[in-house]
Amino acid sequence: MRLEGKVALITGGAHGVEGELMGFGGASARLFVQEGAKVVLGDIAVEDGGKTASQLRDAGHDALFVKLDVTNEQDWQNAIETTISNFGRLDIMVNNAGTGAPGDVEETTEDIWQSQMDVHAKGVFLGTKYAIPEMRKVGGGSIINISSIYGIVGSVGSTAYHAAKGAIRIFTKSAAVQYASENIRVNSVHPGFIATPLTRRGFDDPERQEFMLSRIPMGRIGDPYEIAKGIVYLASDESSYMTGSELVIDGGMTAQ
Repeated sequence: MRLEGKVALITGGAHGVEGELMGFGGASARLFVQEGAKVVLGDIAVEDGGKTASQLRDAGHDALFVKLDVTNEQDWQNAIETTISNFGRLDIMVNNAGTGAPGDVEETTEDIWQSQMDVHAKGVFLGTKYAIPEMRKVGGGSIINISSIYGIVGSVGSTAYHAAKGAIRIFTKSAAVQYASENIRVNSVHPGFIATPLTRRGFDDPERQEFMLSRIPMGRIGDPYEIAKGIVYLASDESSYMTGSELVIDGGMTAQ
């Protein structure tokens, strides 16, 4: 029960339906409640989010869903208010919501660029901004921002995605330094190639899958729960001396 008594808000948390392919947020929610946390799932996928929260409640856990577009400041205010009104506090913020966008520099339109910056960089900024005052009230907390290995290294495509995930990485360090004295820890997680609802279409292409496997020393695609376990660690007091850090979970890909 490493998270007993703690309350967490997880964005991009809709895809946690039992028996279906999960996202990082949904897998994290399931591990969080097993460790004793109360969870609020935020997402724009209302049907899946409601179903995930309902399944968690049916299993005897404290969970609810709130519609949350992470690019919308009013949605953030509503999500925080819902969390506090239902559970009384906020200890853990997982900024996980994300989208993908292929394309090299010349193929990237201004709209694609802005969309990636809005969802990833702006979404993490707003989530952090609105979590901090509530964490201050309870003497601290843990903010976990989901970046990517593509926030650390480059590739032949996904230009806007790289830039936006890189923005998460350095924003995390800035916020960590600013709020360390208040016991508010801010860390980033950098997943490698993991099978999720977001990546499923690309991974179903045999040629692309072969290319990805050739780049991973461990020789396999990762599972969402392998990322969620790292998120649980950062959410728990086991990582109490860790802030401004990058937790890379990628099967050895960026070690090359």
